[in-house]
Amino acid sequence: MEGFLKILFAGDIVGSSGRKALSATLPDLCREYEIDFTVANAENAAAGAGITASVAADIYKAGVDVLTLGNHAWSKREVFSFIESDNRILRPANFPDGNPGKGSLIIEKNGKILGVMQLQGRIFMNPIDDPFKAADKELEYLKPKTRAVLVDIHAETTSEKCALAWYLDGRVSCVAGTHTHVQTADERILPFGTSFISDVGMTGPYEGIIGMDREAVLIRFLKQMPERFVPAQGKAQINAVVIDIDETTGKSRSIRRIYKIL
Repeated sequence: MEGFLKILFAGDIVGSSGRKALSATLPDLCREYEIDFTVANAENAAAGAGITASVAADIYKAGVDVLTLGNHAWSKREVFSFIESDNRILRPANFPDGNPGKGSLIIEKNGKILGVMQLQGRIFMNPIDDPFKAADKELEYLKPKTRAVLVDIHAETTSEKCALAWYLDGRVSCVAGTHTHVQTADERILPFGTSFISDVGMTGPYEGIIGMDREAVLIRFLKQMPERFVPAQGKAQINAVVIDIDETTGKSRSIRRIYKIL
């Protein structure tokens, strides 16, 4: 639709189950919601932790335009061989100086322009740089090029994600949380036009515990013994949001949750 753009943002893709679920549903979802850009968090896409070049290629082939990562960005060392040359993948912008890759990008498609930024929280996570200051810095690059900006905040706590959304209200189009793998029902549009949801959820195994094999997770809880986590088998789910943005103002007109079990 002229003057407006629609983004589909898929929550954390977990393993091959998540990749297959996305491939099976994304084309129909894009047609149904008349999607202009697709973004997905893919930090768990390769066997439940990290990403590889072949996995990234599979997700692009499914129809995703931009990939974001998170605290598992470097879990597969292969990522260092391609993250600098791949212009459609982001790691958190507030990783310390010297990390490879980038924290924001501009993508153009069919005459429309979208900015995407990735940040990572600090509460109950590894200590990294300030995401609020990093957001200010990345916006200096993005805003002269487009008013439409999507922010993926990969963080543990709802309060930190919500605080970032209020901090950026009116300066970005949407702040969408990832990382917890559980979709929240608090989507809203803030007073100055920024849409927000605490967590988009997860695209991956439905019958595990946040995507992981439940027996391994239960052993960890019951016995406090180290156990290797692997993606669960069985049914899959797709969690996503569709954001409708006014290109002229960069303000969100609506944000809608998608939750499907396959």
